[in-house]
Amino acid sequence: MRIGIVGLLQESNTFIPQCTTLEHFSEDGTLAIGERILEEFQGGHHEVSGFLEGLSDSGHEIVPLIVARALPYGAMTRDTFETLLGMLRERLAQAGRLDGVLAACHGADVAEGYPDADGEWLAAVRTAIGTDTPLIATLDAHANLTRQMVQQTDALIGYRTNPHVDQRERGLEAARLLMRTLAGEVRPVQAAAFPPLVINIQRQDTDASPLKEHLAAFDHVRRDPRVLSASLLLGFPYADVPQMGCATLVVADGDPSTAHRAACERAAALWEDRQRFIPELIEPAEAVRRAAAATGRVCLLDMGDNVGGGSPGDGTALLHELAAAAFEHSFVSLHDPMAVQQARSAGVGQRVQIAVGGRSIPEMYGPPYSDTWTVRGIYDGRFDEDRPRHGGFRHFDQGPTAVLTNERGITVLVNSKRMVPFSLRQLTSCNLDPRSFRCLVAKGVHAPIAAYREVCDVFIRANTPGVTTADLDTLPYRHRRRPLFPFERDFEWAADAASPSPDRGHTSSPAEEP
Repeated sequence: MRIGIVGLLQESNTFIPQCTTLEHFSEDGTLAIGERILEEFQGGHHEVSGFLEGLSDSGHEIVPLIVARALPYGAMTRDTFETLLGMLRERLAQAGRLDGVLAACHGADVAEGYPDADGEWLAAVRTAIGTDTPLIATLDAHANLTRQMVQQTDALIGYRTNPHVDQRERGLEAARLLMRTLAGEVRPVQAAAFPPLVINIQRQDTDASPLKEHLAAFDHVRRDPRVLSASLLLGFPYADVPQMGCATLVVADGDPSTAHRAACERAAALWEDRQRFIPELIEPAEAVRRAAAATGRVCLLDMGDNVGGGSPGDGTALLHELAAAAFEHSFVSLHDPMAVQQARSAGVGQRVQIAVGGRSIPEMYGPPYSDTWTVRGIYDGRFDEDRPRHGGFRHFDQGPTAVLTNERGITVLVNSKRMVPFSLRQLTSCNLDPRSFRCLVAKGVHAPIAAYREVCDVFIRANTPGVTTADLDTLPYRHRRRPLFPFERDFEWAADAASPSPDRGHTSSPAEEP
């Protein structure tokens, strides 16, 4: 049989005024067509790598079509999305007969005019392959699930971890489910429920309460022999779209009532526990005080400037606090092409006055931090990661990079391209030993932990300002559904556990569908 491989992944932060363009995919991300998909993902830790591994011994023909991936940033321009959609349709038309399709779908893609971009492109795949060809897709745990995504697919399988270190496993799961479906062993049907609940990003650590207990309950659901897969989608609160929020999804073997009932039960449990998803917000100054009092090496997580959520990566709030506290042996990475150029012009070993960071939106991310720095090194910014890390990336490029130190004991790594802090190789490739620092700032919330827990004893999440702030009340939402907890709190909700109609995919009830 011939199995198609497709993917479009871009987490869209609609509070960023700038948009994601095609160049973000082709130059700074991945735009792989045909055989290039095999070169890019074979043997890696991404879900597409899992697709390929799961199909490798099946005897079926792998038909790699198109996989596009860009770092989180603003919503895609209409032209960008429609161009990618056109490329997808063209590749599907050229592929000829396909017996099944595996799709890597983020679930929080937004484009101008397309608030449900993922549902839109999955519908394009469904139109091309017909209703009788199985389409099984993976979802990022931060997906804002929609009715269209459910209806256009035979099964959706979400990541189970945050930091996302199980992507390859979920790709394998999807490939194996497709193989069983094609062999006639199973007939997947799925159902979803949508509690009116936002799980704050600060509470989305799957290794900590309260999520840890809820995920254990999903493990129990999966042990039901009638259940093929079960997923808790955490939601992405920085996409201001009607479907923003968490969701539950269960895939059963030919039994829509089982899928529906289990999805509703898990949604009801989340709703009952809703108060525990309200975050503890620690302001920057307090975060630095706690870091100074902690025993062992500390990682300060810069939530408001979370590059993995689309932020610019040049926020200086924690840098200013570290300097004010005279916190020696601390490390910060900043996206600042101008500072890199100044350091390169000065040369390695030279002392130079440079203002770093705070260039994108100074009134939000803080002013630049100016000091006299010694240029410790200049690097090309490329590095590789061979271990499972958040996002499943293997190859990184932060552009020309400079390492600066000052007399206060602060080291700053300034890069020319925004860089997600998913790998310690970001430091070691620039001759920096993470263990030489008492405090390291990582511009993320949970994603950096997969790497940084190897060197850090304590993690403190700081409520810094920015387009990824954990204080969601400060963000100018215009399109979210209402009521939605915790924005609104004085209302009740109950999942509708009535038996659904046996269509391809369904939600708990039209009234609950965002």
